[in-house]
Amino acid sequence: MNALNPPTRSLPTGQASVRPVEEAPEEFATVRSGEQLDWARLDAYLRAHLDDVRDAPPLEVWQFPNGAANLTYLIGYGALELVVRRPPFGTLAPGAHDMRREHRVLSRLWQHTTLAPRAYLFCDDHSVIGSDFFVMERRHGEVVRGVIPASMSHHDNVGHRMSMAIADALAEFHKLDPAACDLGDLGKPDGFVARQVSGWKKRWDLVDLGKQPLMDDIHARLERTMPASTRVSFVHNDLKLDNCQFNPADPDRVQSFFDWDMTTIGDPLIDLGTLLNYWPDPDDPQAVRRASHEGMLEMGLASRAAMAERYAERSGIDLARIDWYEAFAQWKTAVVVQQLHVRWVRGESTDPRMETIADSVPVLAAAADRLLTPNL
Repeated sequence: MNALNPPTRSLPTGQASVRPVEEAPEEFATVRSGEQLDWARLDAYLRAHLDDVRDAPPLEVWQFPNGAANLTYLIGYGALELVVRRPPFGTLAPGAHDMRREHRVLSRLWQHTTLAPRAYLFCDDHSVIGSDFFVMERRHGEVVRGVIPASMSHHDNVGHRMSMAIADALAEFHKLDPAACDLGDLGKPDGFVARQVSGWKKRWDLVDLGKQPLMDDIHARLERTMPASTRVSFVHNDLKLDNCQFNPADPDRVQSFFDWDMTTIGDPLIDLGTLLNYWPDPDDPQAVRRASHEGMLEMGLASRAAMAERYAERSGIDLARIDWYEAFAQWKTAVVVQQLHVRWVRGESTDPRMETIADSVPVLAAAADRLLTPNL
């Protein structure tokens, strides 16, 4: 079998972990219908390529059900837990869901920042589970969505503290030197923003059902008002609240970022725009409230202005054109949800959330339109 790692590889001492009995049951669940894999082949592959699994107890499998695209599974061998990630089934947008990239990033970056879980093994032999996949460490903690977890609710001002922690973590991440992390060739920073705009327009064209003409108009305006980049750094490309994990005892520090498959090198304000795109604000009109999950507005989170101010203070980056980056993020998110819906229309996804997810496309497009108005 063709893997990037040596034929066998031992897991570091202390990496095995036991599931705590108090862990929220919704964090992982039985595997959804239509998203089962060939578990026998996967089991045989892991036993052949990871020494700590070779003589382990029988395989147990669960799914992390809260993601919207890549499929993420919890693999248990007794007390040993691992995470397996693979792309979604069906037709994929060019360059999307890149497991090779995510493995490469995480197999190096964990040595330079605690924000990155460690990847152990990559496989591009599709006879195993039908696609590229990789295996990474399981990290325990709280992934916060639309409610403050019970394990963190006793902290004073917890929503605001988590907000500041995310702004701090993003600024810390953007200060890393890609070359020092052996990832200097991960992306091409020259022309990065322009490629983002043109690339996402190509993705839109692949899933455009002809119902949202404003999306094409916004693309033209994004191109016409594009800012010049002032800093080059790593770009996570999907940073939002529920891609962050916290130790319940410490709301002032982000423990992990997840979903690294689009990580590259380019303009860091793409990341800040993405974060603000998903971030609620008390001043938002009811019809255009932003949030990656219902309930975020009631969590006591910091305002977008406070998040941006904290990031600017910690990063030293000028945010004069942040409205453009927020507009791009709103438009890009509209493309993403349209992609997810079209996969459901084609029968490539069985996730019931995807049937109506595209209802947000006109709302996102309208928000991008408003944000771009001062730049005309």
